[in-house]
Amino acid sequence: MVDSMQRFVRECTERAISVLDLPTAFWHELVLAFEREGLALPPSVRLVIIGGEKALAERVAQWHARTAQTARPARLINTYGPTEATVVATLCELRPGASDGLVPQSEVPIGRPLGNALIYILDGSLNPLPIGVPGELHVGGSALARGYINRPELTSERFIPDPFSDAPGARLYKTGDVARWRSDGNIEFLGRVDDQVKIRGFRVEPAEVEAVLGQHPALRGTAVLARMDASGDERLVAYVVPHRQTAPTARELAGYLRERLPEYMMPSAFVTLDSLPLTSSGKVDRRALPAPDPFGFRAENAYAEPRTPVEERLVEIWEEVLGLERVGVHDDFFELGGHSLLATRVVSRLNRHFGVELPLRVLFEDPTIEGLALAVTQMQAEAEIDIEQMLAQVEQMQDQPVSEEFSREQ
Repeated sequence: MVDSMQRFVRECTERAISVLDLPTAFWHELVLAFEREGLALPPSVRLVIIGGEKALAERVAQWHARTAQTARPARLINTYGPTEATVVATLCELRPGASDGLVPQSEVPIGRPLGNALIYILDGSLNPLPIGVPGELHVGGSALARGYINRPELTSERFIPDPFSDAPGARLYKTGDVARWRSDGNIEFLGRVDDQVKIRGFRVEPAEVEAVLGQHPALRGTAVLARMDASGDERLVAYVVPHRQTAPTARELAGYLRERLPEYMMPSAFVTLDSLPLTSSGKVDRRALPAPDPFGFRAENAYAEPRTPVEERLVEIWEEVLGLERVGVHDDFFELGGHSLLATRVVSRLNRHFGVELPLRVLFEDPTIEGLALAVTQMQAEAEIDIEQMLAQVEQMQDQPVSEEFSREQ
């Protein structure tokens, strides 16, 4: 992970990079940096490829608005493909102001199949669906994987015989993605058949997180779902019902999960409820689950106001990046819903504002306003000392007498 978008752009410029293949989540952050920090794509870049999750139409429009000002705008290619299709199955060039609908107002298309890929959008009986009708996207072709190692049942479930091919052993992969054909021949991604979501490029089943959390001995009910935040990112939210009146804290639950799950499967917020809302059929009514309170962990970490101008500015940066109000100096960045890409945005902004080069790792080592403010203040003080030492050396050089040899040469 780069320390800042400024450094990323600088590295691309210095190395004369011509092609960038970026995760869509990172590209979203790069576009925001163009908007907020006045950065520009290096002129050497002629092609940008994105993929891994859904591209936001708003970011595409912002990208074209910024790159259209350059002499030779870089081409932007949106790609789609599960790992089981090794790996890109469709692509679409997103052109500015195209009359053929390549940049729609609502959804960004994932394009058309590559030459070695077959794409079908089918109903539950494996019948092809007409233009505009949503169905499950199936992938076939020569790039399809053989299956899942040591998991024959899952392989037979997801890799099925191709009903449209006469070739021996031809198969289709059931992606679990919902899509539809558009009238222009492109495919539009709509979501998932199941509850699977993508969190910063990783495929996550909320039910898996829910199952692990449900093993906590102090809980009698759990629900985990993905909610979209103000920046358009999907985040996991965990809802818990304790056995007793005193519930485990968010920190305790997060620590419990970190011992059992990878970091990308960690919920960004924990919400304690007296009971889970149910539908008339007795299932959890996920639509009725309340929005999380990002400050719910403050029972043991009360709000603390900023005390210095540096802390005040850092609070403003956090509130802007996280889309929150009233952030305290002891609040934990990651417990507020922050993640690595948002951390990059925070560090990039503070470096630009304070004129320092703070490494990204500092935020991970001490993810509080207080800790960041101390690091920024120390770097500013070290920079002032360096300047003072340089000026002292210059004064010493000026006080040195000019040598006779140098005088004769003059």
